[in-house]
Amino acid sequence: MISIDNLCMRYPGGITALHPTSAEFYSGHFTVFLGASGAGKSTLLRCLNVLNTASEGTVEVEGLGILNGNSRLIREHRKATAMIFQQHQLIERHTALQNVLVGRIASYGTLRSLFPLPRYEQEFALDCLNRVGLLDKALERVKNLSGGQQQRVGIARALAQRPKLILADEPVASLDPATARKVLSLLHKIIKEDTVPAIVSLHQVQLAKEYADRIIGLAGGRVVFDGTPDQLTASELARIYRDGKATKQERLQTPNRRDVSQESESMHERTAYRVAAQNGSSPTFAKPPALQRS
Repeated sequence: MISIDNLCMRYPGGITALHPTSAEFYSGHFTVFLGASGAGKSTLLRCLNVLNTASEGTVEVEGLGILNGNSRLIREHRKATAMIFQQHQLIERHTALQNVLVGRIASYGTLRSLFPLPRYEQEFALDCLNRVGLLDKALERVKNLSGGQQQRVGIARALAQRPKLILADEPVASLDPATARKVLSLLHKIIKEDTVPAIVSLHQVQLAKEYADRIIGLAGGRVVFDGTPDQLTASELARIYRDGKATKQERLQTPNRRDVSQESESMHERTAYRVAAQNGSSPTFAKPPALQRS
């Protein structure tokens, strides 16, 4: 379980991206943050992983306690928290298996991560690919996969972390409706099997109502709805989207939504390794995890 108490995020100039918010998130629950662009969904997600340091309030994780200001606890929390991104953040010139192995790097020290990972790690990575239906694509370069397949590789990489919490920021925004449902169905099935809490930001109302156990609606940096999909009435939806106005600062904090094919290969590598190493290991690596030859 992870809980937040009066969590608030303010930026210089008096801009409040997230007003005081309290909530608890339980194992096996699929929670959706729903709201317009700039409503505070990404800010709240990043606060849960302490990628944004909250101005006020606390983040408490079962088994670790209150994280605020404790760098050791924050590292442990990040190692156990998997992030799934809209633009996949994979290394396109490497295979699906090598990308999944990136999820294991944070479990090793910097020096050890430069050498081939043990065979059992490779077998575990293959099992993760099998769970997302991509075992036959293990040795395929990621750049040759479809958008939906790439997102499933991203989910497999998240599973490779053996996470206690899964966060996903607009994971299906760049996918067509049929593929989006396939990806969300897969993610929903996995978190139920593993009893891991998943917190997903979405802007598609129908998808939120189909897959969420709980919906938290945000508007203007405030929680304006917290309930089950059945409780999300037309009037509640109107309140979420009528009140959701992006501040200038929040827009600046929102990642560029340009197509991933337009991003440079070097950016993919920097981002993928930075994600894998979030304070659990060194943020820079000379090369991807090598495959151990039998």
